[in-house]
Amino acid sequence: MTGLFRKTKYGIIFVLCLFLCMAQFSFLPGTVAYADEDENDDGNEEDSGDNKEEDKNEENNSGTSGSSSEIEDIKRQIEESKEAKEKANETKQQLASGMADVQQVIGSLETEKNNVVTYVATLDAAMEQIQDDLDAINVSISENEVQIEDARRAIEKAEAALDEAERVRQEEYENIKDQVKFMYLAGRSTFLEILVTAESVSDLLNRTHYISKIMDYDREKLNEYAEAVREADEARQFLEENKAILEEKQAALEEKQAEAEGKRDDMSTLISAKEAEIGQYNAEIGSKEEQIKEYEQMIAQQDAEIAAIEQAIKQQQAALAEASRRVYGGGKFVWPAPGYTRISDDFGMRIHPTLGVQMMHNGIDMAAPTGSPILAAADGTVIAASYSGTMGNYIMIDHGSDIITVYMHASSLGVSAGQEVSAGDRIGSVGSTGRSTGPHLHFGVRKDGSYVNPWSYLK
Repeated sequence: MTGLFRKTKYGIIFVLCLFLCMAQFSFLPGTVAYADEDENDDGNEEDSGDNKEEDKNEENNSGTSGSSSEIEDIKRQIEESKEAKEKANETKQQLASGMADVQQVIGSLETEKNNVVTYVATLDAAMEQIQDDLDAINVSISENEVQIEDARRAIEKAEAALDEAERVRQEEYENIKDQVKFMYLAGRSTFLEILVTAESVSDLLNRTHYISKIMDYDREKLNEYAEAVREADEARQFLEENKAILEEKQAALEEKQAEAEGKRDDMSTLISAKEAEIGQYNAEIGSKEEQIKEYEQMIAQQDAEIAAIEQAIKQQQAALAEASRRVYGGGKFVWPAPGYTRISDDFGMRIHPTLGVQMMHNGIDMAAPTGSPILAAADGTVIAASYSGTMGNYIMIDHGSDIITVYMHASSLGVSAGQEVSAGDRIGSVGSTGRSTGPHLHFGVRKDGSYVNPWSYLK
């Protein structure tokens, strides 16, 4: 799985790098210049139309600082830059998504590694317990070996005592046997001699009692030695049985020792394998973290590319604004209320018809019936087409050179903000909306942010 992921990763990186290179080349100034040259041929064919448009602008005393072909070029460049920015953002999103995938893989690897680390900690604790058990067994084996050695030495002493008791018993037995044999061989004559030679009855009794005592003593000694031999033999047997028990215990302990050592070795092997597995996880996580760094670098490069494109768009938009900037060259406006020349209220101070106070009238009122057309006084851009309580439906047109015309009290509007109009285009219809005493067109002119006398542009 790791190998497949790496192949996929490097494939994605290669494609993204190729895309970035192609995208970067498309933004080089030289490339744009070549594209402009390719399209200039078509522009040349429209020179006559451009010249006509310029003638028309001159007639209406309003135009732009740049040629239409230059403006179209700039607009095309802006569109290309916006498309490039969109593609760069898509690439950045793809990189961010790839980085998120790698971060998710890192999270999974970290979880798996932590599980193994926890398992190794459990194994370490079990290993310590096994080692403690093994140490206890080794101590028991050592103690048992001492006891076995003590038993062996006791058995040796018991056997020596038994041999000595047996020897004494055998020697006493031989002595008694000799005495019995002597008495048997001496027979009755010996007994009679003892009786005959006795000086008195008391002496006879003493001699008889003496002989009996000797025989009793010999018999007692023989029994004592026999008892000593029996006791020594029993002691030896007891020691041998105890030694056998100790040896059996020793064998069991050695078996436990071998079993504990086997568990310890198996546990050690398992811990080593798990530690190696942790090392592999760390290596894999390190590799993925390097991929994250690569993604971050590529995203940073993409951010720089996007920033450069945005800066280029700003410059292109500034150039477009400069090229599109209208320039009013002076001259006469188109009459905005065609066919109706009666002025119901002129520019200047007056008594306001509804408020009844003296106020500045900042335009001229052209009396005209409701629904009659309102025309644009010159070429320009509609900057407002809305309604207010005072002006009613109104329109404002920017003609360049900080000149704006204002059309108030319309019954309806025929244009919207942002729309380009030419001199004489119908932009609405006369009405009496807002603060008005009857149908008319209030026409005003603003220069440098202040109202000026419209007659300066109409005569």
